[in-house]
Amino acid sequence: MSSTPAAPGQQARKRIFITGAGSGLGKAVALRFAREGWRVAVTDVDLAAATQTLAEVTAAGGSGFADVCNVTSEESFAAIAARLQREWNGVDVLVNNAGVATKGTVVESSIEQWQWVLNINLLGCVRGARAIVPLLTAQGSGHVVNIASFAGIANPPAMASYNAAKAAVISLSETLRHEMEPHGVGVSAVCPSFFKTNLIATSRQASPEQGDEPAPQMDRIVQRLMDKSAVTADSVASDIFDAVRDKRFLVLVNADDRRQVLLKRVSPEFYFRMVQKATAKFMQRSKS
Repeated sequence: MSSTPAAPGQQARKRIFITGAGSGLGKAVALRFAREGWRVAVTDVDLAAATQTLAEVTAAGGSGFADVCNVTSEESFAAIAARLQREWNGVDVLVNNAGVATKGTVVESSIEQWQWVLNINLLGCVRGARAIVPLLTAQGSGHVVNIASFAGIANPPAMASYNAAKAAVISLSETLRHEMEPHGVGVSAVCPSFFKTNLIATSRQASPEQGDEPAPQMDRIVQRLMDKSAVTADSVASDIFDAVRDKRFLVLVNADDRRQVLLKRVSPEFYFRMVQKATAKFMQRSKS
């Protein structure tokens, strides 16, 4: 565990706790808030990665500490919550960012895969909220940010367990928003579409124990979408900063995503046909 020394007047600086901050979006969020002078609790299952991010946080004008947080462990969250209370007298923002990717259809994806992704992507957010929300309600202020995905809205084929986990994070966030409103605590559900990240490298296929890969085209489709996207981890991090500042619930990162959400709400059947058409080619190839 590592930390940076307290600076003069630091007690007035705002405080943020981020899971999965050793790389990717979590790291980008840490640096975005650091540039505003926040204290950042940089946590990750990989302490070396968290420590590296902390060094960059310090260079960017922030301060804080690095620590291990395994989002599958309530004890791990409890330890971070205790440290936040002990060293910072609480926290202002929780970002439940740590997550994993999966691929495969409903039938082809093993129960073990479903349990794995739900335990990390959904229950990781639940554990984070259970550990940190009591600190926020006690102080009567704060914000919870849950990183979902546009996949939890669009629900494309061959990403069944990932879609379901992220859709559940959106539902969880809306429920938590209702529960936190009387306490002055805000909630945001962030639903980025594809952007350049290590999503493919860390994904788990449908039946890892058998070496099956029922949707071999998915990696190429996802990679192409990421390569074409103007969205970056840094731009999503800026959207998150703005959402916390403005207390905005649903965070959609570009105009096309917002149009698709509106279309699905107004004409769900048309939206279904549109997704079918867009994904039919790679689904057919995956069967050949």
